[in-house]
Amino acid sequence: MKWQGRRGSRNIEDRRRSGSGAAVGGVGGIGLLAIIAIGYFLGIDVTPLLEGTQSISTGQTTEITAADERAAQFVSVTLADTEEIWTEVFADQLGGEYVPPILVLYKGVTQSPCGSASGATGPFYCPSDQKVYLDTDFFTTMERQLGAGGDFAEAYVVAHEVAHHVQNELGILGQANAYRAKASETESNAVSVMIELQADCFSGIWAKLADEKFGSVEHGDIREALNAAKQIGDDTLQKNAGRIPQPHTFTHGTSEQRQRWFAMGYKTGELNACDTFSADRL
Repeated sequence: MKWQGRRGSRNIEDRRRSGSGAAVGGVGGIGLLAIIAIGYFLGIDVTPLLEGTQSISTGQTTEITAADERAAQFVSVTLADTEEIWTEVFADQLGGEYVPPILVLYKGVTQSPCGSASGATGPFYCPSDQKVYLDTDFFTTMERQLGAGGDFAEAYVVAHEVAHHVQNELGILGQANAYRAKASETESNAVSVMIELQADCFSGIWAKLADEKFGSVEHGDIREALNAAKQIGDDTLQKNAGRIPQPHTFTHGTSEQRQRWFAMGYKTGELNACDTFSADRL
């Protein structure tokens, strides 16, 4: 991915030097690591298990390595790309204005209105404060533990979380989550899959238009994104954990679905093509 030399985003909240913190008031130590492992390898959302966990400052300065700085610059440029692309998409396809999210960079543990954030639990979007939370150490986990390495795979992760903000801007996320709160667990999971697949499709739109605008996509980049989508499919995560895939428990979609909806967005570049909620086939 060609990203060096382009502008970075101003919508970065850097908490990395505030101290990594220590988990207290809930699950900590080995228990926290066990929950994190469950989230990674069983493909389930561990956020409810981490809620109530708080972080306190250790009073120590967090070391920021050269690799940390490079990753932060990469994320900043990728975020800036999403800002430009979605501003144009909202104007051209909706006749509206796009308000970009803030991206919080942190190391270790930090707090959000949606609960504690940990690099091990992965990046996420919190609609309560309209911020994306990311510890760039997750990129190492993607490569070493999930088999989803590459800079464009990392960009896909950022674009996917920003896509949830796009859904929030469009009013989709609020409506879907309101329905999920009243639905059965199986129905709630089904809607969650629709949310995630649409975010994958929106990520494909970003990839297509970013390449057209910046010439940023290099040979093999789309393959990296598709591989990342495959490796974090619910069925693949459950199989890799030694379990028989259970579709009623899926919350993000199968590997095939995630790849196909990303490809749909990349092929069309159109918001209307990403309506997973009305699709005859997910």
